[in-house]
Amino acid sequence: MTATASFAVESPLGPRTATVSYEREGAGEPLLLLHGIGHHFQAWRPVTGILAADHDVIAVDLPGFGASPALPEGVPYDLATVAPALGALCAALGVERPHVAGNSLGGLLALEMARLGLVRSVTALSPAGFWSETERRYAFGALRAMRAGAHALPLPAVERLSRSAAGRAALTGTIYARPGRRSPASVVAETSALRGAAGFEPTLAAGGAVRFTRDVPGVPVTIAWGERDRLLPRRQGLRAKRAIPGARLVRLPGCGHVPMNDDPALVARVILDTARTPLPAAVTG
Repeated sequence: MTATASFAVESPLGPRTATVSYEREGAGEPLLLLHGIGHHFQAWRPVTGILAADHDVIAVDLPGFGASPALPEGVPYDLATVAPALGALCAALGVERPHVAGNSLGGLLALEMARLGLVRSVTALSPAGFWSETERRYAFGALRAMRAGAHALPLPAVERLSRSAAGRAALTGTIYARPGRRSPASVVAETSALRGAAGFEPTLAAGGAVRFTRDVPGVPVTIAWGERDRLLPRRQGLRAKRAIPGARLVRLPGCGHVPMNDDPALVARVILDTARTPLPAAVTG
């Protein structure tokens, strides 16, 4: 069942209140799921049932995406603001240091939360922030093209395209290796989410200078990359491994940028394996 939660966010103008939409199911240690830019928490639905067998799963619409309203005026969409805000969200939900799995933008946020000591483990699926400048410009251009297409197509045209595998590939092939597996309803919903994402442009603007180069010591970290990622090529995973030497680097065969739909069983297994990894001795001792 979808619910909302409100929490305080620090801003240059002082504390402000933000509200997000989320879906929660299962029981066990908490596991926070963070989607990518322009997406919504429904992107995780192919794996939430598997994960909820072992965890209290909380899938969130990031501020300004999905059903979550934009951040209050004057609150930036940068890492320094959004990552601590997600920590405040967890506190509002009665959750302390959850496991976190994030995709793309969500992966970058998960790693920053870990750097701030807010998580138990991180699984980052094709995380943003490990690009070269040329790769970043390409990715941002591709994302803006997808959003322009979502704006240009009237809803009846999106619905018509979504009924065929070729149409679903045209709408979502940039982020999925197997877009034909998406249901027509899912494609329509995520195209609408992309079109209505108030946080899209401010997030891209804040992300232009982002390079994640700091280590994340003290917690288990897995960096997983789809072998068929067309948006952020998997060579960026090698840079992530250099930045975070203790991370486990995993290939996701047959998967694109948003791998949860391409191979739900594999993605769920990677997340669960990370969550089961013991904390380093220096932390537990």
